Amino acid sequence: ILGFSFAGGVGAGYFAALVNDEPVRSKEDLKKDIYNYEETSEVYFADEVYLGKLKSDLEREEVSIDKVSKHLKNAVIATEDEYFYEHDGVVPKAILRAIYQEFSNATVQSGGSTLTQQLIKNQILTNEVSFDRKAKEILLALRVEKFFEKEEILETYLNVSTLGRNSSGRNIAGVESAAEGIFGVEAKDLTLPQSAFIAGLPQSPFGYTPYTQQGKLKENQEPGINRMKTVLKRMYSNGYITKEEYAKANAYDITKDFIGKTEMPSEKYPWLTNEIEKRSIEILSVSLAKEDGYEEKDLKNADLKAQYLALADRKLRQNGYKVYTTVNKKIYDKMQEVTKNYPNYGYDKAGEPVEAGAILIENKTGKIISFVGGRDFKRKQYNHATASLRSNGSTMKPLVIYGPGIELGKISPGSVSANVPISIPTGGKPWSPGNYGGGSYTGVSTAREALKNSYNIPAALFYKKIINLSPA
Repeated sequence: ILGFSFAGGVGAGYFAALVNDEPVRSKEDLKKDIYNYEETSEVYFADEVYLGKLKSDLEREEVSIDKVSKHLKNAVIATEDEYFYEHDGVVPKAILRAIYQEFSNATVQSGGSTLTQQLIKNQILTNEVSFDRKAKEILLALRVEKFFEKEEILETYLNVSTLGRNSSGRNIAGVESAAEGIFGVEAKDLTLPQSAFIAGLPQSPFGYTPYTQQGKLKENQEPGINRMKTVLKRMYSNGYITKEEYAKANAYDITKDFIGKTEMPSEKYPWLTNEIEKRSIEILSVSLAKEDGYEEKDLKNADLKAQYLALADRKLRQNGYKVYTTVNKKIYDKMQEVTKNYPNYGYDKAGEPVEAGAILIENKTGKIISFVGGRDFKRKQYNHATASLRSNGSTMKPLVIYGPGIELGKISPGSVSANVPISIPTGGKPWSPGNYGGGSYTGVSTAREALKNSYNIPAALFYKKIINLSPA
């Protein structure tokens, strides 16, 4: 008795020394630390038609525990912490076993971490292997269990766990992103085999994940499948599934549920996602600056503007925003198709192909309904619809002259105009428009011929007629 008492006293003193510098965290502090995780922002076409997720280092979509399959919750508990609903954050027997294995240098290391401890390690502490870190982990786990319900702890664990890669090759965390990215379903709709597969991933996320960095399916899926079968066995041993359910799920070919490679929005819609990111960051940077007491005019300072643009970029990719656009998906897709298949671009100029740029705007509201940024994003990323400073050129003639002229009754397709060198007074230096190439003077020209051949002089004279200017 004296020996055990002495050993217990020494252990308690050693534990107290290890956690001496750990601050006493309030419930609010713990909540802030535990729930501090990134979430990927989503983008939508007009009418809330889903486009996809923005690029980020880690893709995550938060989900509440009531929208997670019961099979997945049971699989996680059976695999990671079978006494989850019984302990108060730590399992003393498991800790003593792990300590014994450490000091005896045992070949089998079973570990002693509960789900709560794993949550603490992932969200507050580090993966450092030391008694100091382990002691703090135990202390904080006990405190978390005191302040939070079991379902809250489990929900957070399900949202923070690293779970390998998705079918686009992007790193993912959280069961919702895993369900969608691996099987193409929501977490609430996962089957028993699918749930067991995901529940097995945390032990070795990138070893068991079915996808490569390029989003392709791995040739060897055995590690992930064997881990899934281990999870199913533990679920059966702990009474979560029947013998029949276990046998059926164990024999199931999970590989037929993998959705295969899918394109990221930035791959399928590069012009659009680039423009959305650019505009969103600009808008968000102004908002963040105003929150800090600055005015929009203050952002004319280059250093300050760069600071808030960088902050906005980071927040856009981490804070789970939903970005809604005015772009109509059907119209946008059709415009890209026409651009790609148009046969009459003409000859290359100076070794560069003729480019294309177009934008469709709703005049009443100013909404951008669709646009064409260029012919090939992989060849050239310059957006000819939104970034080009080139003149509109002759594309303005039907919009400013012939359309309004006919609508106002000032001209008709058969209206005649001079097509000779002229001089138009402007109040300063006279304007002498010429036709492209310096020639094509025909004496007279109808509006129909002038539009067809894009003559500048008849267009200028018709415009004068429309705005009631006297001829020169």
